[in-house]
Amino acid sequence: MLFALIESFRSAVISIYAHGLRSFLTTLGIVIGVASVIAVVSVTQGMSSFIGDTFASLGSNSLTIQSYTPFEDQMKGIRARLTPEDLELIVRRSEGVASITPILYANRSSQIKFGSQTAFSQIMGTTYAYQEVSQSYMSVGRFIAQSDEATRRRVVVIGDKVRENLNLPDNPLAEYVEIGGEWFKIVGLMKPKGDIMGFSQDDIVFMPYSTMRSLQGNQARTDIQIQLSLSESANVENVVQQLTTLLRNAHDLDSDEDDDFQIQTAEQLMETFDTVINMVTVVIGGIVSISLLVGGIGIMNIMLVSVTERTREIGICKAIGAKRHHILMQFLIEALLLSLLGGLIGLAIGYALGTLISNSIPSFPPASIPLWSVALALGFSGFVGVLFGILPAAKAANLDPIDALRYE
Repeated sequence: MLFALIESFRSAVISIYAHGLRSFLTTLGIVIGVASVIAVVSVTQGMSSFIGDTFASLGSNSLTIQSYTPFEDQMKGIRARLTPEDLELIVRRSEGVASITPILYANRSSQIKFGSQTAFSQIMGTTYAYQEVSQSYMSVGRFIAQSDEATRRRVVVIGDKVRENLNLPDNPLAEYVEIGGEWFKIVGLMKPKGDIMGFSQDDIVFMPYSTMRSLQGNQARTDIQIQLSLSESANVENVVQQLTTLLRNAHDLDSDEDDDFQIQTAEQLMETFDTVINMVTVVIGGIVSISLLVGGIGIMNIMLVSVTERTREIGICKAIGAKRHHILMQFLIEALLLSLLGGLIGLAIGYALGTLISNSIPSFPPASIPLWSVALALGFSGFVGVLFGILPAAKAANLDPIDALRYE
């Protein structure tokens, strides 16, 4: 049996080599299908890995609390909010919290000016604790201090992208920028964090939380975001349950009502991104996998032609003692080799294509191919070869030796 297997393999290699161009055109559908799938997977998995590393840098003990309003309620004009009173309640009554800070985004213009230069950036008010909660670090100068918060001082800390957009000097300390018609002194420059999914993490401006509130005026419906980090001994699930109970009671929610807020950890955010990316990978991969079926049909057609061309050869083999399973094995192995050859070529092209795509997009994470995708691509290629090679192989094996020898 081993000898028959080796001879079938040798015969398949010789046949494929003898008809090189035809063999390549036969496997073209498999090549395109595998290359498309690998390119999609390599790009999305590279992005997923990069996002995972980004969120991992936030630490597993950080929480973000923000308001949540279902789309149906938003259409009715209903908006859930987190208020400064909610922040004070958490500060007073929560346990296991190491640092906590509010975040208040500018609700009007996000325009910032320096001389004749104008830029639009994300402007947010926060406190000195933000630096510890978000694990942000300074490149030059200092972050917002408690005294800035207490006196509503007009000072800002900027990201490197803001400095670049406004053509500020490399050391922008003591320079003044205009925000909302008021002048702010730059006291610090953040260390660059780079881009994530095409969005710059350095295009941001920080000012004291109390200063931002004063700029927005006396608004009874202020909606803030709360970020906090936990102490080393704190249990994340216990703290989340505790915060949920505090906020539900503060918002007078009945037991049958859903939360009007969200409490998310860095791990949950990462899982959300992974879910979205995996769904996109499956959908796009499923679409481009159709070409694998087209390639399989091409293999079946060529193998049927090959059976017709080699009818007399099959008759001679049977006349000198070849069994049905020997002929079946010979043609099935040939179809399998054609399919796997296309899979290997498609694998190389797909990785090259994914690398080209990731390198052509500025700040895009590098392509990455997990082992499961390689095994899946080659396994599916082999499956397609066997599936569409069975019919031609069975036709060859079932030929009558006398009729085959008479065939012209």
